[in-house]
Amino acid sequence: MSENLGWVGTSPPRRDLKDKVTGEAEYSADISFDDMLHAKVLRSPHPHAIILSVDTTEADKLQGVRAVVTPFDISNGRIAPDVSILDKKVRFVGDEVAVVAADDPYTAELAVKLIKVSYDVLPFYRTTDEALSEGAEPIHAGGNLINNGPLVEQRGNLDEGFAEADLVLEESFTTPAHSPAPLEPRTALAKWDGSRLTLWKSSRGIHADKASLSQALGLPSKSLRVIGPHMGAGYGGKDETRTAVLASILSIRTQMPVRLELSREEEFVAGRRRHSTMTTLRMGLKSNGEITAIHAKTVMDTGAYLSSGPGVARRAGQGALYLYRCPNVRYEASLVYTNTPTAGSYRALGAPQGHFALESVADLAANSLGLDPLHFRKKNQVTIEGQPGERTTPVNEIVDTQPSEGGIPFSSNGLSECLTLGAEKIGWDQPVNGIGESTSKSIKRGRGMSMFLYRGGPGGKSHAAVALTEDASYSLFTGVMDVGEGSATVLSQIASQVLSIPYDEIELVMGDTDITPEASITAGSSVTFSSGLAVKDAAEVLRNKILNQASQLLAEPQGVLNLHGSKVISESGKSLSLSDLVEHSGAISAKASVVPGSSDYVINSFGAHFVEVEVDVETGRVNISRYVAAHDAGTIINPKMAENQVRGGVSQMLGFTFSEDMEIDPGTGIVVNSNFLDHKSPTILDFPDIDVVFADVTDPIGPFGAKSLGEPPCIGPAPTIANAIYDAVGVRITDLPITPNKLLSAIKSHKA
Repeated sequence: MSENLGWVGTSPPRRDLKDKVTGEAEYSADISFDDMLHAKVLRSPHPHAIILSVDTTEADKLQGVRAVVTPFDISNGRIAPDVSILDKKVRFVGDEVAVVAADDPYTAELAVKLIKVSYDVLPFYRTTDEALSEGAEPIHAGGNLINNGPLVEQRGNLDEGFAEADLVLEESFTTPAHSPAPLEPRTALAKWDGSRLTLWKSSRGIHADKASLSQALGLPSKSLRVIGPHMGAGYGGKDETRTAVLASILSIRTQMPVRLELSREEEFVAGRRRHSTMTTLRMGLKSNGEITAIHAKTVMDTGAYLSSGPGVARRAGQGALYLYRCPNVRYEASLVYTNTPTAGSYRALGAPQGHFALESVADLAANSLGLDPLHFRKKNQVTIEGQPGERTTPVNEIVDTQPSEGGIPFSSNGLSECLTLGAEKIGWDQPVNGIGESTSKSIKRGRGMSMFLYRGGPGGKSHAAVALTEDASYSLFTGVMDVGEGSATVLSQIASQVLSIPYDEIELVMGDTDITPEASITAGSSVTFSSGLAVKDAAEVLRNKILNQASQLLAEPQGVLNLHGSKVISESGKSLSLSDLVEHSGAISAKASVVPGSSDYVINSFGAHFVEVEVDVETGRVNISRYVAAHDAGTIINPKMAENQVRGGVSQMLGFTFSEDMEIDPGTGIVVNSNFLDHKSPTILDFPDIDVVFADVTDPIGPFGAKSLGEPPCIGPAPTIANAIYDAVGVRITDLPITPNKLLSAIKSHKA
């Protein structure tokens, strides 16, 4: 067994920190070639129309224009089941119509303006109600309700559960479309050399992008290489659009490198946003506070294209299905096409919307029964035993991390500890009146909380390779992408823990499909868990190979050897440098593949958030006095980065809670706030101090006991703050964002 240098649980600097703070980090838009062309997209002015013709005559004549591509001169390749490379039908204002490559961006932009398009304009639908109305024009073949009905997940008997209840509560909630607003707009640079295409792009999954490009372009996989430079924030919202495929087609046609870089406005409109939702939640309760039934129904707007909509719709219901111990639950999710920008996998996809409804009703239930909201949750929270009922997943089959069935315990569950730690930190049992004493009589103070769960990290099949090279240094090869969350550092720490070397002495190889193993996209807070397991396994195999070789060279049993830094040391005092070992044995490498998950347990992460607020009843302004975020993420690999993940997630979701919404003009379908001036994202001046505490939990399945953390912090802010506002002024806001006008109107109605 190698000596443990203890890198897991420490906070070394991020591996990319120096490059990012000095400006040396290279992003997709920084890469260029001397003969590179620039591309611009012609976008639809109509939210719904058939393209009858495209006249490129004037654009083709413009000096410097090298290629123009339209739906009428392109193959029928598909980027996704409902997304053609270019379509003769447009489905939202901003949908791609044609693309131009020219010597410079100004010529390309002028050429776009010279293209003449004839449209047959169709009726358009801005809301899900409009899209589902009788006689509505289908946005896609098959109709506007995806799969012609809702997704349904259930456990037990809902009718029996409500029949047992002494009290039944029901409330409806709406949440807005919400842009990730990343600092870096997406960019793709394609270079065709006559037989092989190389693509540099903003990517959270280079191997997935390679497969998608191969399918869309009809190119064999061996003819494609995808490179992912640094990403200027992903948040899950950088699901692929048409950007990479269009740049690639232009490069193939012109035989020159082509860069397609979206503007800020294009990123807002043609990128991906959070799904807006309408959710109705019904809860049955006994007079002692026991929950007998939960029924949640969600209608979710996926926009013009499906993207990751089904996964988002499913995840929005997991809180209702599993957070509270309840034998009778049902979740229904209707996913609907509209003529609006496409929604995608924005951080914690679906969970913030679903938990906003669930945790608001939980507070309503506690208040209605005269119970303390914390005690109500402790009474009903799901425990490590899991849900009542019978297991339906076959024995020895990996259990879904988002189950609806009962009868399966959790691998670990620190929810109770999160509730206790968070309550102690905020002073839940202390009077709230002393918060931020103010002489203003218009200031009302309140305290609120919520709890949540989220899938614990298992993703797709994961691969990793680790090598001791001929110069006696280590290399780690992984196909996943660091999208800003710090996975490059965490994976290095995991490998260094096994190999007993400083974490930064491992050369990390990522971001290139030619030299990294297959990997899933960085999504679902799965990298630390899934890729971490593969890295740990590969490092352990390599360590054993090194010790085996050293055993032969030292004539010592392998069991008495330790790997320590640049040496193998025997308990007898003998040692062998790795330089001498590779001189005799050559380079040594190891690979590992894992299908992460468990056939015996549900793997989930948990958390509880607490907040104290001051509400000015004259202005509608809400000030956050204190915020406490308690999380169960298993073993914390890098505490400082973990705290930053939590603070970042909470801060980001203040926009979802208070100010952010993608506003669409009802008469034209145009997004009217596609810029940072009008899309009111919070800034550093809006962020409160956030206390972060972690439950002392080790998960037996995850690498060194770790499980997911990247997305869960986004779930708690909206319901936590809404519940605190209710505590302060007695009004419950059910429609996000909670703007001053909305709050003042609610206060006025409450007084009346």
